[in-house]
Amino acid sequence: MDYKISKYDIILKQADFDLDETLDCGQAFRWEKVSSSGGVKTYCGHYLNNPLKISQQGDIFIFHNTTEDDFLNLWASYFDLYTDYGKLKARFCADKTMKEAIGYAGGIRLLRQDKWEALCSFIISQNNNIPRIKGIISRLCKHYGGFPTYGDLAKETEESLGFLRSGFRAKYLIDAATKFDRGELDLEEISKSEINEARKSLMQIKGVGPKVAECALLYGMYRVEAFPMDVWIKRVMKDYYPEGLPDCVKGFEGIAQQYLFHYIRTANANNSLAD
Repeated sequence: MDYKISKYDIILKQADFDLDETLDCGQAFRWEKVSSSGGVKTYCGHYLNNPLKISQQGDIFIFHNTTEDDFLNLWASYFDLYTDYGKLKARFCADKTMKEAIGYAGGIRLLRQDKWEALCSFIISQNNNIPRIKGIISRLCKHYGGFPTYGDLAKETEESLGFLRSGFRAKYLIDAATKFDRGELDLEEISKSEINEARKSLMQIKGVGPKVAECALLYGMYRVEAFPMDVWIKRVMKDYYPEGLPDCVKGFEGIAQQYLFHYIRTANANNSLAD
C-alpha cells in the first residue's frame, strides 16, 4: 500500500476504491456521509465500535486521527485493501455484462465486517429500506453505547426492544442472540464450515432464510463464494445469466454480485443492464 503518516492522519493513495460506491451500496449501515464539497467527500462510521472519519479526493484518502497500527491492523483489513481489485476486475471483465457493471462503479470494495454485527444487520434488513435499517441500528447502538454483544441481546425481550421500532425483527434478533449465547451455534465455527453447512447452521435461527444467511456469510465472514439473491440479482440472473454465472467470476461470486447489484439498482435507463 502506498501511504504516509501526516501528523495524526494516514494519507493513502489507492486505486479501485470509492467511498460512495463502497459505503452507500447497502452492505453496511453504520456509515454516514457528513460532507461533500470541492471534490472532497467525507464519511463517519464505525467498525467493531471503533470510530473513523475518512475523506476522499480522487484516489487520495485521509484516515483522520488514525495511528499507523490501527490503519494497518484494523482499517486496511476492513476496507479489504490487501486484495488486488484491479486484478479481480480484469478477470471479471472477460464477461460483457460484468465489464459494463464494473465500468459503472469500479470503486466498490467488499467490507470485512464483524460477523455478529453483519448477521444482526441483515436480520434487520428484511423487508426494509436502507434509511430505516440505519435508524434501527443507530437506536440499538445508542442504547448500548455501541453495537451490543449477543450476550446483551439474549437478555432482552420483544417488549424491552420496543424502542427499536423494528417490528417482527426483534424476536429474530433475540433468537439469534440466545442461540449464540447458549452455545447452540458458534460464529467462528460457522465461518470456517463448508459453505452449505454454514448456510444450514445460520438458517437454524428464526427468520434467517437463504438471503439473510448468504448476506451474513458474504459481508460478515468474507465468504466470497456466497451470492445473495434479491429481486435485483434475480432479474440479472434471469435476463443475463439464465445458464449461471460466467466462469470468470467463479470463486468470487460475492464480489461480482456487488458490482451487478449496484449497477442494476442505480444505473439510469440509458445503461443497457438497467433497460
